[in-house]
Amino acid sequence: MRFLAVLKGDQDTEAGTPPSPELMAKMGDFMQEVAKAGVLVSTEGLHPSSRASRVRLDRGKLTFMDGPFTETKEVLASYALFQVGSKDEGIEWTSRFLQVLGQGEVDIYPIFDPADFSPDVFTPEEAAREESVRRQMANNAARA
Repeated sequence: MRFLAVLKGDQDTEAGTPPSPELMAKMGDFMQEVAKAGVLVSTEGLHPSSRASRVRLDRGKLTFMDGPFTETKEVLASYALFQVGSKDEGIEWTSRFLQVLGQGEVDIYPIFDPADFSPDVFTPEEAAREESVRRQMANNAARA
């Protein structure tokens, strides 16, 4: 099972305040542990919302807005993508990360898997197309 964990931003992340060297070391140690455990697929920190943009489509009209976004509940500080055996395992790893940080709030979203769809929706043609896209994404990631 795959889960996306998103750490909500706060005043410090929105101000662009970097973590202390001690916290960077603790986070680095934890990321190594999660990666070695085979559950961490991807993780990145995000710039403050002052450097972000929002794109919206409503009734056929596209609008664009640059940050900052004033509502803290609207901003994200980082994300992690986990491959785990259960939701409880994803929650456990996320809980341990928050203990490293000492504070924060994380939302954990299950990611759809092809098995979640009926065969009339996820046809063999769709499966082949998804596999092609996944290969291209892997190639893109290797170039990054």
